[in-house]
Amino acid sequence: MKRKPKSAPHSQRYAELVSKIDKIKAYPIEEAIKLVKETATTKFESSIEVAIRTGIDPSKTDQQIRSTALLPHGTGKKIKIAVIAPADKQKDAKEAGATIVGGEELIEEIAKTKKTNFDVLITVPEMMKDLGKIAKILGPKGLMPSPKTETVTPNIKKAVEDLSKGKITFRADDTGNIHLSIGKTKFDDQKLLENYNVFMETLKKVKPGSMKGDYIKKITLSSTMGPGIKVQI
Repeated sequence: MKRKPKSAPHSQRYAELVSKIDKIKAYPIEEAIKLVKETATTKFESSIEVAIRTGIDPSKTDQQIRSTALLPHGTGKKIKIAVIAPADKQKDAKEAGATIVGGEELIEEIAKTKKTNFDVLITVPEMMKDLGKIAKILGPKGLMPSPKTETVTPNIKKAVEDLSKGKITFRADDTGNIHLSIGKTKFDDQKLLENYNVFMETLKKVKPGSMKGDYIKKITLSSTMGPGIKVQI
C-alpha cells in the first residue's frame, strides 16, 4: 500500500502571518478587513473572499439560496459577458459592453465546440427554450441563465451594465456554504466594508422562510491562499 505524499509545509512567512490571528476570536468586520490585507500571502493582487456557513438544509428545494447583489465598488475583476438574444437586441448588448453577442448561431457554436469562453450568460425569456440544446454544457459550469439571477430578462442593456458595474451572483453549494469575492487587496478598507455590507444585507433578505434555527452560523474572511479570519456575526 502506497503512502500518500506529505503536503508541503507552510513557509516561515506564512506561519508569521498566521500568528497575527487569534483563531478563536471573532473579529469585528473592520478589524478583519485590516488583518486580511496584512496577511495576504501572494505576490500578485489577491482577491478578498468571504465564506459563509449557513444553517439551511440544502436537500430541501424551498431552502435553496441563489441571488444577486450589486457591489458598489465591484470585485476588481473584469468579467466576460455573453448575450444570446434576437437581432434587434444585440446592438444594445454590444453598446452596453457585452464581450460575446449572438443569437441562434451562437447556440449552435457552443453546442458544436462545447466551449464557453465567458463568465456569465444573459438571454431573453423567449430564447430560454432554445438554450435547452446547450443546457448540459452550461448547467455544470453554473452558466445557465436564470430569472433568479436576473440573467433572463427583456432588458438586456441594463443587465449587461449592472454586471459590468459589479453585480455578482451568489448561491449556496450542496453543503449550505456560500463563497464569493468582495474585492481585491488593493481596495481601500472603506470600499471593502461597503461591498461586504451590501452583500450581507442582500443575504439576509433572501433567508428561506421555511428554515429554522440560526441562518448564518459562521463568517470567514480570507485573501487568495491566505489564512482565514473569523468575523463577528
